[in-house]
Amino acid sequence: MSRYAHITGWGAYAPPRVVTNDDLSHLVPTTDEWIRDRTGIVERHIADEGEYTSTLGIRAGQRALEVAGLDPAKLDLVICATSTPDYLMPNTASLIQDGLGASRAAAFDLNAACSGFVYALSVGAGMIRSGTYDSVLVVGAESMSRVMDWTDRSTCVLFGDGAGAVVLQGSDRPGGVLACEMGSDGSGGDLLTVGLGTRNPMTQDTLAAGDTFLKMNGQQVFRFATRILAESTRNVVGKAGLELADIDLIIPHQANTRIIEAAARKMDVPAERLFCNLDRYGNTSAASVPLALVDAIDAGRVRAGDHIVMVGFGGGLTWGACLVEWSISPRDRAWPLWWRGVQWTRYRLAGAKSFLHRADRRLATIGSRVRRREHERDNGTPDAHAPRAERNGPANGRVNGRL
Repeated sequence: MSRYAHITGWGAYAPPRVVTNDDLSHLVPTTDEWIRDRTGIVERHIADEGEYTSTLGIRAGQRALEVAGLDPAKLDLVICATSTPDYLMPNTASLIQDGLGASRAAAFDLNAACSGFVYALSVGAGMIRSGTYDSVLVVGAESMSRVMDWTDRSTCVLFGDGAGAVVLQGSDRPGGVLACEMGSDGSGGDLLTVGLGTRNPMTQDTLAAGDTFLKMNGQQVFRFATRILAESTRNVVGKAGLELADIDLIIPHQANTRIIEAAARKMDVPAERLFCNLDRYGNTSAASVPLALVDAIDAGRVRAGDHIVMVGFGGGLTWGACLVEWSISPRDRAWPLWWRGVQWTRYRLAGAKSFLHRADRRLATIGSRVRRREHERDNGTPDAHAPRAERNGPANGRVNGRL
């Protein structure tokens, strides 16, 4: 019997702080008219102190689980698509998993830049179709403001912060994610970069040179995007055995209105069939497609039975598209107030449980240190169970972990 991966819940979150084009005109030499004309962006949301990629993803994930009516403890997997993780390690998906109270779920990050959410949706659907998992939370979350050079007019006006998420659940009912396609051209990897990693580690020199900020060859990326958006959409529609005329709505990565308009012309479809909310968010990278999906649902643009294409493109260079047969009427997801109260309580309990786990580990560490000191005081020798570094000092031939 065939398995199908259906989208049963959706949610989005954008930080409350809004930065307009006029606000940016006080930082860099630009104007509202210049930004609108070249990008279509009017404003963007920027994370404040205390807001991170994980916290944005938790908010979006909570809303998606509420819409799905799914207990987070029943989640099997959390995938976070992001290129701006909280840390290089641990992965941001694990922080989201903990924040949601998804205690039995596996979690990992996926970095395909602006294509990330579509990649993650494809992976999650594949996990369900294979029978490996029954429920997967796919999150696209970004804090692009943290990797911006706010003196560079060519990039800082383009990006914003936010998160979107969907719940995928397995079913024997036909529909859901019907087809996916992904691609990459690493020869264009230098066209869009955030230079923080082992090839370009954070040092005083790289910080002073601004090498850790986002850098983009806008002209080359524009050429790539206008071609690949239309091409990838056509490919995924063909894989599903459909025609472009069968597609009710296309939700593209929100990078530039000119790219979206050019893609509509290449596909010879009316521009209104490509959903755009770029004016309110800017480019939120992996969060842009799920943010647009939720806005389209809220605007009444998505109905049960619709065929929807979600398509992304970005750094890597990467691209990908998923075709979904929408199977749930958004009106059927208006849960009663008491159920929302149950969910709210679950998240508070999840936070308390996480806090208690961390406190227990700290207490265990403190207790271990106390016992070691007592052993050394009573016996005059290091505890045999103490870590080697504490017993023997630095390893021979090494200083600060380096040869």
